[in-house]
Amino acid sequence: MLIYKNVPLKKYNTFGLDYIANCIINISTEKEAVAIFRKEIPWSYPLFILGGGSNILFISGFNGTILRPKFKGIRIESIDRENVIISAGAGVIWDKLVEWSVRNSFYGLENLSLIPGLVGATPVQNIGAYGVEVKDSIEKVRTICLSDGSIRIFGSDECEFGYRTSIFKKSEKGKYLISRVYFKLKVNPTLNLSYGSLKEETDKLGGATLENVRQAVINIRTNKLPDPKIVGNAGSFFKNPVVTDSFAALLRKKYPDMPLYREQPEGFKLAAGWLIDQCGWKGKRVGEAGVHEKQALVLVNYGKATGKEIYNLSEEISKSVMKKFGVELEREVEVVGTI
Repeated sequence: MLIYKNVPLKKYNTFGLDYIANCIINISTEKEAVAIFRKEIPWSYPLFILGGGSNILFISGFNGTILRPKFKGIRIESIDRENVIISAGAGVIWDKLVEWSVRNSFYGLENLSLIPGLVGATPVQNIGAYGVEVKDSIEKVRTICLSDGSIRIFGSDECEFGYRTSIFKKSEKGKYLISRVYFKLKVNPTLNLSYGSLKEETDKLGGATLENVRQAVINIRTNKLPDPKIVGNAGSFFKNPVVTDSFAALLRKKYPDMPLYREQPEGFKLAAGWLIDQCGWKGKRVGEAGVHEKQALVLVNYGKATGKEIYNLSEEISKSVMKKFGVELEREVEVVGTI
């Protein structure tokens, strides 16, 4: 266990925002986590669990304790003719796990290649891309209760997965630390090429193989999304809104070119990036904050933006989308700090 005081947060968030945290504690084992939650190790409230910092917008310094799970290790738990159960520590870099699964010819995670962040965040957010959501592969989630240090395992059906959400963002938010995630993958060829340009990009690489699908996803993401090591960003800033069938019909009548995607049973999913683009925000810069020129869903820090400036920009974008389309945008990133 490593404890640090008065820590600059710039390297701990992909927006590159330079605030200060009172205390950061890195934990490497469940035993260390239990000691903290049972108050055997002194720490100050509030407590915030921070993974890779790829889905966070700090808008001020953090006057409390930030806990960073560093649980490592990838292993095969069981395997048969059709399926393999693997597990990974919450501190494993997500794309390293995807790379490992592809290298071992396990199918199911390849469409989620190059998504930033750590394994522990994936069930919280129910990450998804290119026609796949991580809930499709999660078998169970091992957690530690923050109130008493007890261990609890959530089966996939208990996680209440939804579009970019789970029980860990709703009723159980802030109550559990994820220590390990278990995935059920396929050992026989099972590929999902349903997403628009994925099949085309895969064909360019020589056809539908596990390795080619992963590389195709990497190519597409690299082409349209900025590298946070170069331009600060947190990927998609907003969720794609879901509207009723009747409201979708009204919108399509008024905007015939509007992309619509069936989202059963809720209704239709709209493309938030398209909505933002239609409001004139794509590529627009306001001081040191802006909207990416290739993907309107991505807000960026050009170097010296504050979290509040990025937050204010997101508010203006939301207001304009509401005014033009009558659609409310919801942030995908988590805002941390005092406005």
